[in-house]
Amino acid sequence: MKKIAIIGAGGFGREVKLIIDAINKENPTYTLIGFYDDNVTKGTTINGYPVLGRVEELNNVSETLAVVVATGTPLIKKSIVRSISNDSIIFPNIIHPTSIISEDDVKLGYGNIICAYCVITCNIIIEDFVILNLMCTVGHDTKIKNYCSFMPSVNISGEVEIGEDVYVGTGAKIINQLQVGNGTIVGAGAVVSRSLPDNCTAVGIPAKPIKFH
Repeated sequence: MKKIAIIGAGGFGREVKLIIDAINKENPTYTLIGFYDDNVTKGTTINGYPVLGRVEELNNVSETLAVVVATGTPLIKKSIVRSISNDSIIFPNIIHPTSIISEDDVKLGYGNIICAYCVITCNIIIEDFVILNLMCTVGHDTKIKNYCSFMPSVNISGEVEIGEDVYVGTGAKIINQLQVGNGTIVGAGAVVSRSLPDNCTAVGIPAKPIKFH
């Protein structure tokens, strides 16, 4: 059994705890030791597990510890990861047992979280620290870069290229053969039927940029 901790004691962190429970029920793999969170007092109990301290305290850990970064905001996620310089910390992929991932040329990086009932088909590249929340689908020949977050029920069609730090809201759909630029935010329920540039917020059906950031 590998020791594991969750960064983030909020709602998504508690949901990640449930994924770890499901993994262990299927195949005992992890011993959860608790949460790290900068905004919750050390020693607080969250769903039966302690808050062990601030994120920076992970740099003092002396034994191998698996860590899951359970925050959906891409730039915060990136900042957290870059603040950890301890070689004892590893970032496994956390995949709910009900998710379907093809064995036909699917490449996963590390630190990814794939929640219940996701479907990932074939010839797909998902880089590092990507979140696919409940019931997301990823179609063939799609590439997703680092630190992206997809909220529940996002559908990504085939041959889509998604840049780094992208956030896609609940229920959004991305049509095939499109590109979504780095740092772009897609609003909940949007339908992306044309490629989107870097660093914009796009909403609506069809999705159109309403501001740049």
